Amino acid sequence: MKPRISAFPKCYIEAIAQDRTMTIFEWITMARELDADGLEMYEGFLLSLDPGYLDEVRCAIQEAGFVMPMFCCSPDFTHPSAEERARQVERQKRMVETSHRLGGPGVVCRVLSGQRHAGVERAQGIAWVVEAIEAVLPLARALDVVLGLENHYKDGFWKYPEFAQKQDVFLELLGKISERKHFGVQYDPSNAIVAGDDPVALLEAVADRVVSMHASDRYLAEGTTLEELRQTDGTLGYSANLRHGVTGRGLNDYDAIFRILAGRGYAGWISIEDGMNGMDEMAESLAFLRTMVAKYYPE
Repeated sequence: MKPRISAFPKCYIEAIAQDRTMTIFEWITMARELDADGLEMYEGFLLSLDPGYLDEVRCAIQEAGFVMPMFCCSPDFTHPSAEERARQVERQKRMVETSHRLGGPGVVCRVLSGQRHAGVERAQGIAWVVEAIEAVLPLARALDVVLGLENHYKDGFWKYPEFAQKQDVFLELLGKISERKHFGVQYDPSNAIVAGDDPVALLEAVADRVVSMHASDRYLAEGTTLEELRQTDGTLGYSANLRHGVTGRGLNDYDAIFRILAGRGYAGWISIEDGMNGMDEMAESLAFLRTMVAKYYPE
């Protein structure tokens, strides 16, 4: 078994999810030209959670020759309001159901910790997130959906960065949830860079719990160093000097990453988050991942 590759249209996220100048069906049609096995979806792409509408989306994905293996959601489980946290849990349950309807058994549904709200202490925030994820897990088990906790930076439509952005907080949170079959890590090496952490060190710490992966890359603008981008809290912001580009040509050591994944027998999905400079770059990123899979997962 070897990983399969999916595509996520980061370049069109605002057009589809915010401005509504592009529909998810238009993106699916465009994706036909890409060498991908699946198309990752995002909750903001959907205009409705009506079963009939979701079936139309699923059918469009299948008719284009893809499956839907990964569904990105952004629950805010660290909100100071207990009522809002309860709403977020119920929303995430709906997202688990949506993931299952679009992708079927074994689909990965992303979860996040939540935003870094002012006044929420580390221990309290972690306790709230554990409580929320544990509340969602029974439904995930019943539908055979896998919750993937991502080492994230910030949902594009959030006000504050991720509560568990830093590796030490992320690992503490992960260690408090024992479920292994229907809960694991959605690993993103670029987000580790944004957090000021070592992507390879993070992967070594979580490799046995990785259930899905995002593959993008970051570049430093000429004359810029990582130290210059570091903020006082040790994290990195989305500076104009930290840029997206073709996967495999930036700051991530993909040879080390694939060596670890293959060594642990990882055979799940890898989804590119690319195309910020056009579909041609997305195609190049996909070709790079095909090469890496062939190199580290020989027949």
